[in-house]
Amino acid sequence: MSRLRSFGRFWWSFVVGDDWRVAAGIGAGLLLTWLLTEDGANPWWLLPIVVALLLAASVWRAARSE
Repeated sequence: MSRLRSFGRFWWSFVVGDDWRVAAGIGAGLLLTWLLTEDGANPWWLLPIVVALLLAASVWRAARSE
């Protein structure tokens, strides 16, 4: 069981890392992209915009905290 727990902790640390907001935002962006694709749209442009906005917000938060 400890190996399974260690494996889970590794993936949590790898995906979430230092900022859970970025991981949640990427998840929301992927979900929204999938939903729009299922509706028949072609939202190839959505995820790069989400990533750029999340990166800017993350850098802004880090710069503001110092």
